[in-house]
Amino acid sequence: MHEPIRLSIDPHPLLDAGVFVTSFPEALERCATSAQVRGLLRVPPSSAPPMTSDDVVRRSVRDLLRHGGYKPTGRGKPASEYLLGAVAETPLPEINLAVDTCNAVSLHSGLPISVVDLDRSHGPHRIGIATEGSQYVFNASGQEIDLAGLLCLFDANGPCANGVKDAQRTKTSSATRRTLSVVWGTRALDGRTLHTVRWYRELLEASGASTQPVGT
Repeated sequence: MHEPIRLSIDPHPLLDAGVFVTSFPEALERCATSAQVRGLLRVPPSSAPPMTSDDVVRRSVRDLLRHGGYKPTGRGKPASEYLLGAVAETPLPEINLAVDTCNAVSLHSGLPISVVDLDRSHGPHRIGIATEGSQYVFNASGQEIDLAGLLCLFDANGPCANGVKDAQRTKTSSATRRTLSVVWGTRALDGRTLHTVRWYRELLEASGASTQPVGT
């Protein structure tokens, strides 16, 4: 039996985070991505999603990430914008059920989403703005992102995820069984976080996973 996830959120005038835990019936290497999710990893999608992004959503997300002093532009743009740019050329690559579902929902909702492997992360967890000098490696090549002023998810070992690039140390793997998802929503888009989380959980549960909201 797993202990309940403890999460605190520092005061923030714009953040409307949606957080939940997903438990998969088997390790991700044995969990197939559904045809429904695969069809959403492209533009246009094979079936109409319940929501789409637009310029208002993109501006609002940038304002959210900009609040602490971070500059969400260029290579530091929100992950949801990166997905939109990537899918313009070719369907998004399939990685695993957890990441594919996250990418599909982020692409069409316009909200960046983080997915953390709970067996590679150590509580307690907190959401807050990273301080000057904060950084972490975000890919297998060892590249680092400067986190100063950026809203991040922290675990006992420091920042591990945000709406731009998640840390390599807590990313999912073929052995992942439980994840923590953070939808980086904003109060400027009333109700969008709730709608996004509901759709996200529905897709995961239709694929055989179980989900549970995280209280703050």
